[in-house]
Amino acid sequence: MEKGLMAKIDYAGLPVNYKISVQRIRYGLWEKIYYPEVIRGLGITAWHFVRNMAIHTLHVFGLAKNARGAVTYQWPEERRPIHRRLRGRHRLTKKPDGSERCTACMLCETICPCDCIYIVPEEHPDPKVEKHPREYEIDILRCCFCGYCVEACPCDAIRMDTQVMELSDWDRTRMIFDKAYLMADIKGPGAPPEYDPPEWWLK
Repeated sequence: MEKGLMAKIDYAGLPVNYKISVQRIRYGLWEKIYYPEVIRGLGITAWHFVRNMAIHTLHVFGLAKNARGAVTYQWPEERRPIHRRLRGRHRLTKKPDGSERCTACMLCETICPCDCIYIVPEEHPDPKVEKHPREYEIDILRCCFCGYCVEACPCDAIRMDTQVMELSDWDRTRMIFDKAYLMADIKGPGAPPEYDPPEWWLK
């Protein structure tokens, strides 16, 4: 075969062992009846419920301290521990002087699979800096939190390490985060909106 030429392979004629590549589950008569499996699933659920109720009841009286039952987090007063690698709400990092680190290279906007990042670059007032974003917006309703923007950024200007995952609001227009919001310091672990819902929402 000459150098630089692909080998001609007849993919249509390749032998395929379907017994190995495709595994089909064969259901017996018990599974085909369907209702016994539903009853069995309800039995498993009932068993977990009775077991956890018994363990927590014994804990109240100081018994069975080594046994651990299922625990329900009393959200929002009690929050579940979040892993430090969770991709939460975006934030724009800042330089020591407080200005944005972003150079408006458009890599994050280009690589975004959801097309939710919108950047308008402009010349920076400082002649030592080439440019910076005049507008930087993220439509959080379209974002899939893949983290591609963080990986593509060459100057570490955008991160998703805020651990803020409660991204709800009363108005969809407020779910488009601008540059000022993304550069603001994070306050709290992601509290609900600071303003009251509109009247039409309460009706």
